[in-house]
Amino acid sequence: MNETLLWSGIVQLRLGLPEEQTPVTLRASPPANEALDAWRVTKPCPVSLDAITGRATARGYEVTIPLADDEQLYGFGLQMHSLTQRGKKKTLRVNSDPVADTGDSHAPVPFYVSTHGYAVFVDTARYAVFYNGSARRVQRGITDTSDTTVARSADDLYRRADAGESAPVTVEIRGVTGVDVYIFWGDSLQEAVQRYNLFSGGGCLPPTWGLGVWYRVRSDFTQAQVEAFATTLRNDRIPCDVLGLEPGWQSHAYPCSFVWGSRFPDPKSLAQTLAALGYRLNLWTHIFTHPNSPLYDTFLPLSGDYSAFGGLVPDLSLPEARQQLAAQHEAAHIAVGVAGYKLDECDNSDFTAQSWSFPEMTRFPSGMDGEQMHQLLGVLYQSTVQDIFRRRNERTYGMARSSGGLSAASAFVLYSDLYDHRAFIRALVNSGFSGLLWTPEVRDATGAEDLIRRVQTVVFSPQALVNGWYIQHPPWKQWDTDSNNLGQFAPDSASVEAVCRSWFELRMRLIPYLYAAFARYFETGAPPFRAIVMDYPDDAIAHGVDDAYLVGEALLVAPVIAGETGRDVYLPEGDWHDFWTGKPFAGGRTVYCAAPWETIPVFVRSGTLLPLANATLHTGDPDARELAVYVYGAGNRPATLWEDDGHTENYRRGERCRMQLTWDGAAGHMSRLDPDALVAPQNRYRIREWITAGVGAASPMGEIAS
Repeated sequence: MNETLLWSGIVQLRLGLPEEQTPVTLRASPPANEALDAWRVTKPCPVSLDAITGRATARGYEVTIPLADDEQLYGFGLQMHSLTQRGKKKTLRVNSDPVADTGDSHAPVPFYVSTHGYAVFVDTARYAVFYNGSARRVQRGITDTSDTTVARSADDLYRRADAGESAPVTVEIRGVTGVDVYIFWGDSLQEAVQRYNLFSGGGCLPPTWGLGVWYRVRSDFTQAQVEAFATTLRNDRIPCDVLGLEPGWQSHAYPCSFVWGSRFPDPKSLAQTLAALGYRLNLWTHIFTHPNSPLYDTFLPLSGDYSAFGGLVPDLSLPEARQQLAAQHEAAHIAVGVAGYKLDECDNSDFTAQSWSFPEMTRFPSGMDGEQMHQLLGVLYQSTVQDIFRRRNERTYGMARSSGGLSAASAFVLYSDLYDHRAFIRALVNSGFSGLLWTPEVRDATGAEDLIRRVQTVVFSPQALVNGWYIQHPPWKQWDTDSNNLGQFAPDSASVEAVCRSWFELRMRLIPYLYAAFARYFETGAPPFRAIVMDYPDDAIAHGVDDAYLVGEALLVAPVIAGETGRDVYLPEGDWHDFWTGKPFAGGRTVYCAAPWETIPVFVRSGTLLPLANATLHTGDPDARELAVYVYGAGNRPATLWEDDGHTENYRRGERCRMQLTWDGAAGHMSRLDPDALVAPQNRYRIREWITAGVGAASPMGEIAS
């Protein structure tokens, strides 16, 4: 084993001879060197590096990592079915339909984090199998002390079978002769995750418009229908920053031509019309290339030897393939006003009626096989597209259905064709462990209550997305698909629309706070959306909370599922306040919260200064820079906002300013920590008023429809 200290708190262990193509060798973003150089660890590595071993086997390579009795493990990418991972076997395989808690995932990441304050990244693009303390080697010369009573249930039986001394984490990687293992640690669980994210390039900083409300229109809409729909949203006073087109914009889709079809005769005019109304334009696409595409002949020698959806699968690890795709997308889409993409089907599918993706035996010109490409395609696709915008000094924000290791800097949010609300919430809780972003997008609903509950969750997520790809009208007018497409609105649609509008307005008010959380993600690697245990690793109750999460530094959000009139919420240690009323609550206990349709439990750390913007229809409205600051408790926790132009890469060159808010017990104060000259006047925040939150004070929601 070769051990290399890369930075304080980051060690690389080389075990055997690794493969050439791995997440690290094909990484999209370099490490955040400046931040890593400046950050020193104050304690030794919590896991013994000498005890980490590797051995070659007839099947591949095996890695063993110690695991203490009191450790709990989290991570492994976007896990939708469980939060805590100790005692489980996880096969990390990309799959769009993870039907069981076996490791299949839209974004399988061979990375886990321990409550002892360290994290492990196994640098492989294979379907690695992790035995998280569940695989025990034979011990000789021991005395049998097992319980001899007869088990009365399957749970008892398997619990006894799993009893005994602690087992390590054992990783099996088929078909390789070695692997690099990276260990990250700090003074806490969260610091270990932060170091991993900085090693990945730092967290992404979306454009401000990306944090607004998104709506994807019906797939077969024409240009005229899209323009009419955009006008309707504005007339209905529904906030929205991004309109997305689904497959019908292309001349051929499934596979894709990447060329505008007859439904959109003048895409430049469309983009200009939408821009005048304050919208950005986003396009659905996937990488599988149609024979009629102008890229087909170019991609033919640069693609795998099996197809997907009848189209080519270009090898995006090859610079030439990336360059050709980027040139076509820039000329045909971005140059006419497209601001981003939805990258669909870059995962795999084994559990649907028909498996549509390329097989694992596919061979690619780079030497990769289909297994490796499945694990890497999502990240390669995202970086290919994101690089176009970076070269143009523009930021993008989009969607992708697959991702993987070292993707924290990627400006793409994961989504799913699955639709279980509880699983969506759990995925949101889990995503922060592995440098991923996730949207619990809103599509159809079983009724008004289900729709509103889903809207509430998505408002407190990385991307506030409503996906109406198969309905003619917004779901708040009619949630039944057939009736919606017939133009038959629900009798109570006006009141449901009013409630949904109020929640979208809240999202617009939260953008300065969310933008500051993402800026911290970029600078320090701290996930903007994360599990409660990440901040409270010593709290045994927090270890298992998979239905509530932290947003930024101040908010704890507990979504509600349709059919529930209230729920228990665990508040960790410290003092908290009800977001809506300012009522104080002592932490370290579980509280029951009533939750009528119009609200969900949200709590604020005591002492918080919470800046909320005006509820504009889009982020380009100058009034979106005007703030009301809510003071919770003593207001003794200063808040730092981030000012820049919100859409270019100039912040990387220092053209940004940090604005600090403080409260002296009677009045609020604003000061800039960087020179004002770094940011143009129109991009600076203005404080309208300071509001002491409390019972009887103005609600942060404003007037909510009832």
